[in-house]
Amino acid sequence: MKSIYKIIPALLLTGLLLSAFTTATTKPVKCLIQMTNYSGEGAYLVVSLLDPTGAYEETLYVQGKDSEWYSEITAWWQFYGKRRPNIDAISGATISGGERTVTVLQIPEDKIDKGYSLRFETSVEDQEYYEDDIQFELTSENLKAKKEGKGFIRYVRMLPQ
Repeated sequence: MKSIYKIIPALLLTGLLLSAFTTATTKPVKCLIQMTNYSGEGAYLVVSLLDPTGAYEETLYVQGKDSEWYSEITAWWQFYGKRRPNIDAISGATISGGERTVTVLQIPEDKIDKGYSLRFETSVEDQEYYEDDIQFELTSENLKAKKEGKGFIRYVRMLPQ
């Protein structure tokens, strides 16, 4: 009987340690971004995950590699600029008017259908900044949908892998 009292804490400790090393799984979702036919410089675009209160939780993708212009994406910069994590793996070149690009977003599965949102912010040098060019709730249905933009983005189409 005394050995059971020794085994149970050891098993609990082992389970706790193993759960600490598990990583959140992500769902790859192809994202086609079609820009409007605006004239001017290439757009800087940020895709962010927002928590249910609307606060930034994670940067999923950045279109535009010249970091000196990141501060032009004002709302995101207030989040990103404080911590400045390395975003090289999730960034690409700017995209100009009328162009389109396809990227794969890694969506945390535990955030889908839980009140989280995706926000697409855009900014073009010497032009406007759209904090919520596109913003929608992160649901299973929306991850298969086409969403219209309000600014430099004409639309995005989400395609689960």
